[in-house]
Amino acid sequence: MSLYAIGDLHLSLGTDKPMDVFGGRWENYVEKIKKGFSTLNDDDLTVICGDISWGMSLDETLEDFKFIDRLPGRKIILKGNHDYWWSTATKAKNFFTEHDITTIDILHNNCFKYGNVALCGTRGWFYEESKGDEHDKKIMNREIMRLDASLKAAGEVEKYVFLHYPPKYYNYECPEILELLRNYGVRRCIYGHIHGPGCAFAFNGMYGNAKFDLVSADYIQFEPKKLL
Repeated sequence: MSLYAIGDLHLSLGTDKPMDVFGGRWENYVEKIKKGFSTLNDDDLTVICGDISWGMSLDETLEDFKFIDRLPGRKIILKGNHDYWWSTATKAKNFFTEHDITTIDILHNNCFKYGNVALCGTRGWFYEESKGDEHDKKIMNREIMRLDASLKAAGEVEKYVFLHYPPKYYNYECPEILELLRNYGVRRCIYGHIHGPGCAFAFNGMYGNAKFDLVSADYIQFEPKKLL
């Protein structure tokens, strides 16, 4: 059993917003995702770091989640900034049950255990979304609380954190999230959101005691990145 991560699948099987229109690496991306997962086994686990489906409602995501459900292994998903279908984790879980989608769990105010490692995370927040007003502060505080709850739920074990937004990018840092990573002794931080030319400015490597990795699907050639 191995642990993998990938982000930003941007599926659009039930809507009309395919990423193929961007060309380049995104051409025929659904088949590339299928091929990328083909080397995984049914006992492997993949964390999907947000921006999963372009569907605007759960009903519009059905074909996308059926596609993910058919991919090998178990999957854990978290929210991205383009997951407009997301209302509550409970509604999503009920939707999966209703449609016999059995391989997908949701990372939201909780954590999952993979051997002796706790898988924690939340969406996070990013400077490009920031307006510096009270609404922005409210969102940031909520994300900090969610990540803190996830890390607390892990207990005294090694912790990996999965985010959608990068907490460190080019000359930007999110001090609130980086502080939580330090305080909880997080060993790895895996994130998505960054695409195309922006990937050149993404931070990959050690920062403090944590190793950071960008796993946006187009950046990792649509093949889930093996973590353990």
